[in-house]
Amino acid sequence: MDAARAATRLRVVLGHLGCPPAEAVIAHPTSGAISSASFHPQFQYTRDNNVLSLEQRKFYEENGFLVIKNLVSDADIERFRNEFERICRGEVKPPGLMLMKDVTIAKSVYAPSEKVITKAQDFQEDEELFRYCTLPEILKYVECFTGPNIMAMHTMLINKPPDPGKKTSRHPLHQDLHYFPFRPSNSIVCAWTAMEHIDRNNGCLVVLPGTHKGTLKPHDYPQWEGGVNIMFHGIQDSDEKNARVHLVMERGDTVFFHPLLIHGSGHNRTQGFRKAISCHFASADCHYIDVKGTSQENIEKEIVSLAERLYGVKEDISLKDIWSLRGRLVKGQRVNL
Repeated sequence: MDAARAATRLRVVLGHLGCPPAEAVIAHPTSGAISSASFHPQFQYTRDNNVLSLEQRKFYEENGFLVIKNLVSDADIERFRNEFERICRGEVKPPGLMLMKDVTIAKSVYAPSEKVITKAQDFQEDEELFRYCTLPEILKYVECFTGPNIMAMHTMLINKPPDPGKKTSRHPLHQDLHYFPFRPSNSIVCAWTAMEHIDRNNGCLVVLPGTHKGTLKPHDYPQWEGGVNIMFHGIQDSDEKNARVHLVMERGDTVFFHPLLIHGSGHNRTQGFRKAISCHFASADCHYIDVKGTSQENIEKEIVSLAERLYGVKEDISLKDIWSLRGRLVKGQRVNL
């Protein structure tokens, strides 16, 4: 397929996102570009529901993501922002929460503040932030992908900092399933909500539509000159030719995406911090797998080592053990996870 046809098909996506056909989208010649016409006769990635329109359901099936505009209220986002700032100042210290810094300031000594912490991960014990994972407007859509028994498995509030000039604030292209020892992948979905206007200037998400139909690829740290943040693994054979779509989002907009969808984010070229809050949900009917001997073995070793260092866990534990402790039931019954 030539570049002109790929660009034409990209306009289909832009129409769904409510974006103009701007230079925010880069079209690459590919045989796997977005199509609004060729859908599978049966749905593989969504459940029967009365929430998604047929058009929305087909769009997710074909592309692996779906943006819902203005889903989370300004009032809720302000509450999440205030709680994050309290955490950064050390006023609240939820158990199990991991606070992360950019690699360029990781060893620097600064007073605790929003300008130091770039991510609050695993906030399942923080009542205020965890409200995000229980919002009815979020779960209404999550159920379309997971079914009625829903576990909140992985939580993050991302505070992408202004880039120091080394592009360390970017996130390499990756698939979230690399981090998860549970399956099936079609019963997992991420909800990612913009807490302010997000575009290419402050490091919006970039997705490769249709890549959720592929397999899990080997991941590891990219060889970047400026350094890479902890656990920012990227796809090693990243020769993907799928057209890339940059998700320009407004405050409250939420994107739902499949764990095999290849995505990442650019560096923050502004002087402000770019915030988003997210949760990976999974059907409670999912099951754990042993990742030893697979491409996920490297992330298991890293996460287990980190748990030992941060929490003093000494006994023989696995990735499965860690995720089973993180998971929280938010709807229905806890079956397996």
